[in-house]
Amino acid sequence: MSKVFSIEEFSTFDGPGIRMTVFLKGCPLDCVWCHNPEGKSPDTEYVRSPNGCLGCGACERAGIKTSDGVKLTADSVNACPRNLVRKCGIDYSPADLAEKILKNAAVLNLNGGGVTFSGGEPLFDTDFLCECIKLLKNKVHVAVQTSGYAPEKNFQRVLELADYFLYDLKIIDPKLHKKYCGAFNTLILKNYRTLANSKVPFVTRVPLIPSVTDTEENLTAIASFIKENNVNYVETLPYNKFAGSKYALVLKKYSPCFDESKPVNTGENIFARMGVTARKM
Repeated sequence: MSKVFSIEEFSTFDGPGIRMTVFLKGCPLDCVWCHNPEGKSPDTEYVRSPNGCLGCGACERAGIKTSDGVKLTADSVNACPRNLVRKCGIDYSPADLAEKILKNAAVLNLNGGGVTFSGGEPLFDTDFLCECIKLLKNKVHVAVQTSGYAPEKNFQRVLELADYFLYDLKIIDPKLHKKYCGAFNTLILKNYRTLANSKVPFVTRVPLIPSVTDTEENLTAIASFIKENNVNYVETLPYNKFAGSKYALVLKKYSPCFDESKPVNTGENIFARMGVTARKM
C-alpha cells in the first residue's frame, strides 16, 4: 500500500500526449520552493482549503497541538462548519491503482499518452512504484517524474521498467543543493549519468527559481553537465509565484529564503551558448 494525494486526468504537461498524473506522497528532499507541500510527508494528512474559511478555529481546536503548530485530524473534518477540511493521502494497493489507471487506457493510448507517476517523489516507495509499473507494462505508456534522489539500486529497478523519465536538475553545486534542497546531490548526478547512458527516453527539466537555480553559474554548470552526458535539450519550468498559497492547506506559512519578486532568468542565452536547446514549459 502507498498513499496518493492527487490524481489529475487529461494532463498535457507531464510527458508526451494526454496523460493521467498520479501524485504519490513522500519525498526525501526539502526544497525551499516546493510546490506540493502536501506531498512531502508519506503519512495521511488532513488539509484545509483557505477559500471560504471563516477563521472560527473549530478545525484547529479539534486537531492536535505539536511542536510545529496545529495538526488537523479526522475530527477536524466534522468540526469545520463549511466542510473545508479533507483527507489528503488515500491508500492504494498496486492492483487498485493499476485498475483505476487502466480504465482510461484506451483514451490515453489514442494519442501516445499514458500515465505519469509524480509526487512528492515517486521513488520514495520504490517497491510500490515497481509493482504498479509491472501491472501497467505493455498496456499503457508509463513515465516517472523524479528528482533522481534515490539509492542507485532503486533507481536501476525503476529504470528497467519505466518507458520514459522526466528528470529534474535543480542545482549542480553540492553545498548549494544541500542548502536549498536539504540533501547533497551525489545520488542525483550519479543516477542522471546512469539514465543518460541507458536507452530509455527522457527529458531534463530545470526549475527556474529566482537567485537560486537561475543564476548564470548554476545554469552554465547544468548545461556543461548534461553536455558531458551527450544531452543537448532541456525544458525550463518558470517559478510559480502562486505556489506558496498551497501552504495554507497544511497550516504552514510560506517563507522562501529568496526574493520571489525578482525577474527570473530564463537562461536561453546561457543554454544556447553551451549548445543546448532550451524550451520554456
